Amino acid sequence: MKSTFLSLFWIIVSSFICAQNTNYAQYVNPFIGTGGHGHTFPGATLPYGMVQLSPDTRIDGSWDGCSGYHYSDDFIYGFSHTHLNGTGVSDYGDIMLMPTLNQKSFNQADYGSKFSHQNEKATAGYYQVLLDKYNINVRLTTTTRVGLHEYTFNKAGDATIILDLNHRDKLVEGEVKVVDAKTIYVYRNSEEWAKNQKIFAKIEFNVPLQLTASKEGNPKSTKFKGKEIALAFGKKVKRGETILVKVTLSTTGYDGTDVNSAELPNFDFKKTKAAAEKTWNKELSKIEVKSSDKNKLTIFYTALYHTMMQPNISQDMNGNYRGMDDKIHLANNFDYYSVFSLWDTFRAAHPLYTLIEKRRTVDFINTFIKHYEQGGRLTVWELASNETDCMIGYHSVSVIADAMVKGFKGFDYEKAFEAAKHSATLDHLGLKAYKQNGFIAIDDEHESVSKTLEYAYDDWCIAQMALLLNKQDDYQYFIERSQYWKNLFNHATRFIQPKKNGSWLVPFDPREVNNNYTEANGWQYTFFVPHDIHGMIDFYGGKVGFETKLDELFNAPSETTGREQVDVTGLIGQYAQGNEPSHHVAFLYNYINEPEKTQELVHRILDEHYKNSPDGLIGNEDCGQMSAWYVLASMGIYSVTPASGMWTVVEPYFDEITIHLEDGTKRIMTKNNYKENQFLGFEFLKDREIKPLLDEEKIVTVPVLIAEDRTFQEKLVVEVKSVEPAAQIFISINGKKSELYKKPILIKETSIISAFVDTNGKKSKTVFGTFTKKPNDYILQLNSTYTPQYHAGGAQGLLDGIFGDANWKKGDWQGYYDQDFEAIIDLKKVKSISSVSMNFLQDSRSWILLPIKLEIYTSKDNKDYKLVGLREKQVDAFDNTVFSDPWKTEFKSEKTRYVKVKATTYGAFPKGHLAEPFNGKSYIFIDEITIK
Repeated sequence: MKSTFLSLFWIIVSSFICAQNTNYAQYVNPFIGTGGHGHTFPGATLPYGMVQLSPDTRIDGSWDGCSGYHYSDDFIYGFSHTHLNGTGVSDYGDIMLMPTLNQKSFNQADYGSKFSHQNEKATAGYYQVLLDKYNINVRLTTTTRVGLHEYTFNKAGDATIILDLNHRDKLVEGEVKVVDAKTIYVYRNSEEWAKNQKIFAKIEFNVPLQLTASKEGNPKSTKFKGKEIALAFGKKVKRGETILVKVTLSTTGYDGTDVNSAELPNFDFKKTKAAAEKTWNKELSKIEVKSSDKNKLTIFYTALYHTMMQPNISQDMNGNYRGMDDKIHLANNFDYYSVFSLWDTFRAAHPLYTLIEKRRTVDFINTFIKHYEQGGRLTVWELASNETDCMIGYHSVSVIADAMVKGFKGFDYEKAFEAAKHSATLDHLGLKAYKQNGFIAIDDEHESVSKTLEYAYDDWCIAQMALLLNKQDDYQYFIERSQYWKNLFNHATRFIQPKKNGSWLVPFDPREVNNNYTEANGWQYTFFVPHDIHGMIDFYGGKVGFETKLDELFNAPSETTGREQVDVTGLIGQYAQGNEPSHHVAFLYNYINEPEKTQELVHRILDEHYKNSPDGLIGNEDCGQMSAWYVLASMGIYSVTPASGMWTVVEPYFDEITIHLEDGTKRIMTKNNYKENQFLGFEFLKDREIKPLLDEEKIVTVPVLIAEDRTFQEKLVVEVKSVEPAAQIFISINGKKSELYKKPILIKETSIISAFVDTNGKKSKTVFGTFTKKPNDYILQLNSTYTPQYHAGGAQGLLDGIFGDANWKKGDWQGYYDQDFEAIIDLKKVKSISSVSMNFLQDSRSWILLPIKLEIYTSKDNKDYKLVGLREKQVDAFDNTVFSDPWKTEFKSEKTRYVKVKATTYGAFPKGHLAEPFNGKSYIFIDEITIK
């Protein structure tokens, strides 16, 4: 037995050694995703490394320049040391260096250079390019915390290396300390997506360089501080001469850069590049795939590579890190990481990490716990120890619950649960309404449907944590909340759709991309109930009805309506592979005994939407999520429900896949045994399954208030309906005692109606609606056309007495795109008026600007108009503050029947604005016209 055991042991060890010795890095093509809308970068980095050393071809923060590089460009501004992989918002680009020859300008357009892709190369951990303007060959490689540059000057002259701190995002404060001719220290505090990003660098040259010029200040100084810092360091070089530069990063301070510089004690480029490739091979060898198709191998290993480019280590070699409280802490027994795009990555990337990055998964969770302790809640989208609050949900709990269910050790389960519960019981981002009403309405919060659904899934995850910790009361509370998705399921349309004022929003178009969903539409979010698939199937009357609905999704016309959403790409019917909400949907056929349909769709997506080319990603990489989908799906597994402990399976894309697990074992997956992989890596969970909820656990859904409109002139009839069997509906009007609903309600004054359902003693949450009597009987004639999704209740919505707040995404503002606004108000009879008030809105990042002029005209016959009021304003298109601005125009009392208002649009955005690449046209947003 001992001999057999030893033989088996050495077979496993030798197999793993063999896997590590295979050159997987040869299959990595860092240019995949740098074109199209992939938003990846091609530069040098190590797995989960602090440094991402890459060229910057975009400095304007444009959509396709989020990573700093786009393959369509032919001009390089410089090489910076931090980059984001495939995000939809621009940030990073810290510590930018640019080698030049005989260059004296600090203008980026002057010191930058054209380049050709023919003279460019990128592999795992390495990047090279020839700068045409200077005939300088640039080679880049890196360790985890240190970037290494090699500049070869193919012409003699004055070599100048420019350090420009005013690069890409806004420099809040910068500092450069020149120690000697070979060493300088740099501090950069910048603001963009992360509002308080601090990074320190130690720059070392292999040869003495003199400080030759400075953008501001005395060039003979040794210290520079302020908001405008650019310096030039140089020497005379001969043809073929080489200069090497080491740049060590730290988030804690200059002492941190000194500690981290020990990671690369020399300037040996060849050795550093070889070590980087070896490190990548070790990581990539965790999954071996066999294929005779080199393109497929390249797509697979590049996808795996992309999943390992983040999260990024964010602590010094001695364990020091900058926390969410902006203080320096010591990481005890774990590594602190940054860059958590959790709305994206909880779906596939983090489940993948539980297979091949178990130790790091524990580190991620310990990082989350520190986010809670130092920042007051679990993170949503963390960047550089800043909470960006980008996207929705609190998906840290998905990662934590998944690890707990899978038996991971090394973090405090009780503290993790405390953090999850606290974060889920706050009152921000729609949570107050969600807890109180059992769903989020448009009236409460924008993206109300998506937030309701994703909170519900996260709450199910917290329920699983409570179950493991034997917290029965908490389990009951969160398992009830996990069903709140049901309150937005319209049984008549069979869509999960938005509610407003206690009723369904009408008209409803499931193809419309609007502010009720997060980067998606009704088709795509209707299937986001990954934690209650049994309940979802029941709502469609069983498996046949659910299959019909799925078929409709994949066979619908592949065009969306409403807002132009650049994230919604890769459409198969209304399924969108290019954005995350759809990522689990193709696998849902498995749950209704139709695996052939899952296989057909998954393999079609693998074939059509992932390619070995710069535009080889169908949507944003999103910090590894788009690629993690490919890795898992091609292996024949996917985690439809993270925190369930189960994979759903599909026939693998490759003939054979071998996964090397961290415990030294391996699993070989083939087309013959893939059905056995439902608990791959976590076989001890084989007895676990997600069972349908017990009847006593199921919630009673809220009733619906049905009326012709939420405003009325003289009277209004309101009906109350419920889909619950044996339902008794109770209503209250204006806070009076609840009574049994027996017939439709007639109201003649502004009223608040509330209602709930009682089914055999079990009550629903209470739904509320406010029905407003209009303040006047004026009639408004619009001479401009509002964008249909920004209608504020229709043509008369600007006279209904309902005022919107600064959150315009809730739907109470009318929006007019690329046009002046003009309307005529008929007062029905001649009246004396002395002022006209209008509310306008500015949200420059959403292309909404105040008008530059407002004109008020009066007329008694609707023919001859007289100008009685005028307001003009200087509008700052770069002011990113979101605010409403009431414009009141007063004038001498006028007798009139008709009032004409004209607001002049700002027009096209100025050069350099985020909107400029997208036609650059602006909106006017208006929410109410008041005449006195």
